[in-house]
Amino acid sequence: MTTIESRTLSKELNEALFPIAGVRLGVAEAAIKRPGRRDLLVVELAAGAMASGVFTRNAFCAAPVLVARRHLAQANPRFWLVNSGNANAGTGSQGLADADATCAALAQLAGCRAEEVLPFSTGVIGMKLPVERLVAALSAALEGLTAEGWEAAARAIMTTDTVPKGAARRVRVGDGWLTVTGIAKGAGMIRPDMATMLAFIATDAAVSRELLARCLTEAVAGSFNRITIDGDTSTNDACVLAATGLGGVVVDGEGPSWEALRTAVGEVCRSLAQAIVRDGEGATRFVTVRVEEGASEAECLAVAYTIAHSPLVKTALFAGDPNWGRILAAVGRSGLPGLDVRGVDIYLDEARIVQGGEPDGEYREEMGAAVLARTEYTIRVCLRRGEVGAEVWTCDLSYDYVRINAEYRT
Repeated sequence: MTTIESRTLSKELNEALFPIAGVRLGVAEAAIKRPGRRDLLVVELAAGAMASGVFTRNAFCAAPVLVARRHLAQANPRFWLVNSGNANAGTGSQGLADADATCAALAQLAGCRAEEVLPFSTGVIGMKLPVERLVAALSAALEGLTAEGWEAAARAIMTTDTVPKGAARRVRVGDGWLTVTGIAKGAGMIRPDMATMLAFIATDAAVSRELLARCLTEAVAGSFNRITIDGDTSTNDACVLAATGLGGVVVDGEGPSWEALRTAVGEVCRSLAQAIVRDGEGATRFVTVRVEEGASEAECLAVAYTIAHSPLVKTALFAGDPNWGRILAAVGRSGLPGLDVRGVDIYLDEARIVQGGEPDGEYREEMGAAVLARTEYTIRVCLRRGEVGAEVWTCDLSYDYVRINAEYRT
């Protein structure tokens, strides 16, 4: 039986995340958006560490995304440089120059090449990055580097997040242990087209770049690419995974070590992705939308996302109003060719509200209201078109979501 140890940062738990051999993290105050909070993060990776990343598909991708992609193709990274409070997106050639300048400044202080620094930013779009303030804080972040810095790092990358998000897993492999630890930020502008706003994950396993990329792609597909808060894909989405090779476990393409890595990275990514939804701006409900008996995963996801993106569905969820006609309408407009509504069943947890495309004869309003009064539940749709299923995670849409985003720049 596989032995797995877990640790999590959440509203309920604030456990110390497992350190990763060969990874140190330091934070500092750079006053990127306003003074008084740590908003700069530097992550140091041991020499020889491998890394892989996935980035936003938004055509207006931010300057740091462009630079990080370029640097990742040129060298193994020694440092991740992250700021919150300013996205450095929509800033044109000046934004690119600023991202390059911050990498060069950190490289000079740390004694590495600029190509060995990957920059990441999150915050307000369209504002010039305050390079001078960021660079001035780099020395403090470097001086504070520590292997136990994961929680402080998770706090430094927050914007509208209300809690830091972190998860870690340790898996026994033979006589050794393989460790994976990660942090993420995100609470709004969440419908990833690759990952999330920002996620940083590391393992002490020794693994090739090709296997690392395969592991990350698989984990992201089943986690960050299954969440939505508001249907908006950010300009700055990035998820990176590093492997230091200093933990004693060597991963090949088959066998227990590969399964241990896939399991640990997958679980960390799912934990972080779900934490983002639970902390959705103004969210009061965590909702799983599961579509079953579809002809393909693509059509199951089309139905699930149509439900999860519907403002009418999401506001009803906030009100605890079992207005199931909104769910029914979302299924019907999801674009499935030749959908026979006579085969559609819809459930709220255990309560079946629609059977064969018609109101279930045994359903009562109080049954649906009882489910929607819970803080977590599942909307389940059975299509009877095949044997494939898929699910996404979402939340409700509240008054606070409107307030938070109306006041975002003030």
